[in-house]
Amino acid sequence: MQNLDTLQSESQQSESQAKSSIFDDRLGGWRKTKDKLANITITGGGMAVLMAILLIFFYLLYEIMPMFKSANIEAVSRYSLEQKAASKNGDTLYLAMEEQAEIAVRLQSSGQIDFFTANSGKKVKQYQLPLSSQLTAFALNSEQQPLLALATGGDVLLAKPIYKISYPNDQRLITPVMEYPYGEEAISVSRATITQLAVRDTEEQLLLLAAVDGQLEGIRLVKEEDFLSEEIVLVEEVLLLPELDINIDWLLIGPDQRWGYVVSRQGDYRVINLNSEQIVDSGRLITQGEVTDVRLLLGEISLMISTDQGEIQQWFMVRGDGELPRLQNIRSFQGSDSAIKLAATEHRRKGFLTVDNDNQLAIYYTTSGRQLLSESIADASAPISQLAIAPRANALLTQQANGEFGYWLLDNEHPEISWQALWEKVWYESYPEPDYIWQSSASNNDFEAKYSFTPLAFGTLKAAFYAMLIATPLALCGAIYTAYFMTPVVRRKVKPLIELMEALPTVILGFLAGLWLAPFIERNLPGVFSLLLLMPVGVLIFGFCWSRLPDGLRLRVPDGWHAALLIPVVIAISWGCIAASGIFELWFFNGDMRAWLTHDLGISFDQRNAMVVGAAMGFAVVPTIFSIAEDAIFSVPKSLSYGSLALGATPWQTLVGVVIPTASPGIFSALMIGMGRAVGETMIVLMATGNTPVMDANIFEGMRTLAANIAVEIGETEVDSSHYRVLFLAAFVLFLFTFVVNTIAEIVRQRLRKKYGSL
Repeated sequence: MQNLDTLQSESQQSESQAKSSIFDDRLGGWRKTKDKLANITITGGGMAVLMAILLIFFYLLYEIMPMFKSANIEAVSRYSLEQKAASKNGDTLYLAMEEQAEIAVRLQSSGQIDFFTANSGKKVKQYQLPLSSQLTAFALNSEQQPLLALATGGDVLLAKPIYKISYPNDQRLITPVMEYPYGEEAISVSRATITQLAVRDTEEQLLLLAAVDGQLEGIRLVKEEDFLSEEIVLVEEVLLLPELDINIDWLLIGPDQRWGYVVSRQGDYRVINLNSEQIVDSGRLITQGEVTDVRLLLGEISLMISTDQGEIQQWFMVRGDGELPRLQNIRSFQGSDSAIKLAATEHRRKGFLTVDNDNQLAIYYTTSGRQLLSESIADASAPISQLAIAPRANALLTQQANGEFGYWLLDNEHPEISWQALWEKVWYESYPEPDYIWQSSASNNDFEAKYSFTPLAFGTLKAAFYAMLIATPLALCGAIYTAYFMTPVVRRKVKPLIELMEALPTVILGFLAGLWLAPFIERNLPGVFSLLLLMPVGVLIFGFCWSRLPDGLRLRVPDGWHAALLIPVVIAISWGCIAASGIFELWFFNGDMRAWLTHDLGISFDQRNAMVVGAAMGFAVVPTIFSIAEDAIFSVPKSLSYGSLALGATPWQTLVGVVIPTASPGIFSALMIGMGRAVGETMIVLMATGNTPVMDANIFEGMRTLAANIAVEIGETEVDSSHYRVLFLAAFVLFLFTFVVNTIAEIVRQRLRKKYGSL
């Protein structure tokens, strides 16, 4: 019987063990499944994050790569117009295309105007200008406003090609016509024959300059409104221009009718102030060779000088400090060794084209200093005699000496960008010297876009520097005290409260900084500075006084609660400094610290400045640095601290010699992440600074950061324009900056971990 019970007991035990084994196998299998699922999920999430970053990287590259594409041209057609008419009516003086590059216009020396299709040469219309005799001189107001001035003897006829667009049967129809804005009768300028001519028409007046027998003559026709008929009446004023001692081979007028330029083939020039009618500058443009062409660049501020040495120079008027205006050589382009024969300027950008004696076409852009194309477009047997570019810079029209025309498609979308234009000093038109400038748009069409990243990068680093200058000591000292000295009860309340600050939207901080903090600091500037000086001194004095109190009184405060005693001290010092701000300002700064800074120290003051940004952005960065650094310090094994204390080290010695070195990788990571947050911050710097792209380390001056610049301008720019892609390039620069900083930070962190990991 006993053996039977024993057998039954053993049977039950084996059965229970079998069931337990089956349960363990099932549980183990489920755990393995969950582990695999967790592993797959975490790995997939990590890969998804990496893929998202790579997609951002490649998308930015996709948007910016077209900017660095070289220009190219494609031949579309070659044709000839009526040879009989061409030979009868003389040489071509002017060749151009209208907005759509569909209709071309040609002016011949006989005064005949031919309109024809640009890509095929099909005749559209023909006009004969009402000229009394053969043309002796021709001038163009500008490429953008093609008012033609045609001199016959001493008289000048003004005509203008107009293109009227209609849509019959939903098809675009361009109808060219010739208009005479000042009548079909010629304006008398001189009694002798005009050999060179210049015209400049504005809303207020019309100015005509003429070279007659080697000297200048000119008239100014002031446009006045008749009181009774309300018609525009021209009031003639004769200009008394100075005598010249050089040949007048080119004659040009600036856009505001202030400067008149006279250039000789030998390279001598004279600049005449047309208001005072005096020569204000003279000199020589080239040291060797001859000038072959002189053109005004878009905006008519810069002179483009072509030479027989294959060189193109850009000159414009510059006024230095206390100096008279002078014509200054800004930059030069060396196209080829062959003489430059023809030049043409773009209608809407600061670019130009040249053709040399070898029929080599070259395309340049002045601001970026780039040569974008160099290509042969005709045989040497038939040299190019005329060159025209479409207003949208998407087509070219050439005429050869044998009368053959060529129509070309031009692809040159983004010539404005180069390393020099983005990062180096550039001498912009009307500026006294080269400088770093960001100014992406203006109110006129002659604007020279300025895309310098240098002031934006400087502003980004400046904002981050002042933010870190304020946030780093506060966050690190707070993290050290909270993790090492503070009692756990208080730590459990303080740490979540500080971390909760990170949830505050930065737009709220920017709003408060711009509308409240900036005016507050301006009104209480002496109090703010006295607060920065007296706060640490007051805390140290309070600590010294506390250490001298009787032990019985000091021991009543539990360990870890001593920081609470500083709260009334901080409040009292802050209130006292702000309340005494007016008194300090009256005692030390004659009642106005801002005026004292500006006039006595020469430091400019802007209400929304780096100091405001540092305070507001520092407040935003503190929770990030504090949270990561506090976790790193708190995670240091207590055994290390206890061992150090057991060996006789004081708490401060233990903190400095053991805890901080061990936690240094985490502290360094906290600083780098905080810096990344400061560099990428947008709304605070957008709302709390003057948002001006200036390079000034002055703490009282504003700035513009890369991130804020993108936020301000991306909504207003034209899609796929150069400005649009430059903003994406700014985002790419931020991306690379963050990548490089994080890479360096990780390398340093790993070295710190390796160095102090054995503690």
